[in-house]
Amino acid sequence: MSTAPETPAGAPGADAGEMSYVYAVGREGPALDGLAARLAGVDGRPLRPVAGGGLCALVSPVPADAFSERGLAAQMEDLDRLEAVARAHHAVVDAAFAETSVLPMRLATVYLDDARVAAMLVGQRDQFQELLGRLEGHVELGVKVYADPRAAATAPAEPAAATSSGAGAGRAYLRRRQAQQRDSQDVYQAASDLAARAAHLAEGVASSRAVHRPQQGQLAARAGVNVTNEAYLVPRDHAARLHRELAALADGAPGVAIEVTGPWAPYSFATAVVAEGADGGGPR
Repeated sequence: MSTAPETPAGAPGADAGEMSYVYAVGREGPALDGLAARLAGVDGRPLRPVAGGGLCALVSPVPADAFSERGLAAQMEDLDRLEAVARAHHAVVDAAFAETSVLPMRLATVYLDDARVAAMLVGQRDQFQELLGRLEGHVELGVKVYADPRAAATAPAEPAAATSSGAGAGRAYLRRRQAQQRDSQDVYQAASDLAARAAHLAEGVASSRAVHRPQQGQLAARAGVNVTNEAYLVPRDHAARLHRELAALADGAPGVAIEVTGPWAPYSFATAVVAEGADGGGPR
């Protein structure tokens, strides 16, 4: 962590026991100023606007010990705490995005003080302004395709005479296993085909596409295997129609499901340029 520049006593972010948590960046003006006056951030801490380079960041104070690199790592091991921080973060971003174009920051982007936040805005002004212009009037849709062979139809059971004992039982078992393998292969192929159809449909409307790592374990929202996990940047006026068309693609396909989420603020398309020089647990 680098040393913070001197901050005048009494200025926002001057408390050595606090850091500045950044939620979103937009253009300087009354919209974000008004939002800051009525929203709260992580742990209910009040928001404040921090301006620089014609831009404005929505910021709240957070304890320095909890959001240093070491402190944040400890928090991230507590799933309940991680969920609470994420919910507060996304609530601020969503409220801001509902009223004006903003760039969502990654979770737990923190700076030593507001002076560092302002310097970041000035330093990345051109990138932020270009990105705000590109995302204006757009939303994000998420698309996940799942394959679940267990939900697909399986081969019919063997007659009792053929499965009772001996070689007949062994052959019946092998046939069942082969049928299950064919079913599984068919389901994964159907899921792959569905993902390709979804991409083709979305590309006719979307301005950009982001491919994420498929979700596994507790992160997966459905039964089965998450085959693809993608996001699309879509003009706001076309989002509802595309959402319906994508959701309808898997109708009647056993063992295959598609999950379409959003519209969201464009997280997948807005965070790549942010937070160079962030302190503590945020991106570097």
